[in-house]
Amino acid sequence: MNKVIIIGNLGRDPETRQSQSGMAVCRLSVATTYKPREGEPQTEWHRVVVFGRQAESCQQYLSRGSSVAVEGRLNTSSYEKDGVKRYSTDIVADRVQFLGGRQRREDGDYAQGQTPAAYTGDLEDDDIPF
Repeated sequence: MNKVIIIGNLGRDPETRQSQSGMAVCRLSVATTYKPREGEPQTEWHRVVVFGRQAESCQQYLSRGSSVAVEGRLNTSSYEKDGVKRYSTDIVADRVQFLGGRQRREDGDYAQGQTPAAYTGDLEDDDIPF
């Protein structure tokens, strides 16, 4: 079974591009923190790839500092750089849940704990962008 679930915060704003077929592809950098039995808390960084309409929603509603829960699978690829074979592991998201966290206000500053209007529950199912 190849299944990953993480809860963390975005380290930077989402980066979205279009694939050759026109599908949106969004890349997220998500930090998770845990405290080992001994020592200081540890932070792990995860590269997350989101596709399609969900990628468009991530670009629209998430920003640096946003809290998310990501469910997906691991995907490892290899490439060669300067004659050395390197490996890269990403999480390919099946689902990204927006948990609130820091959202950017109109003045460009961040407000803690705000959730985008589309996710407050006040909208009809037809109004939700995914």
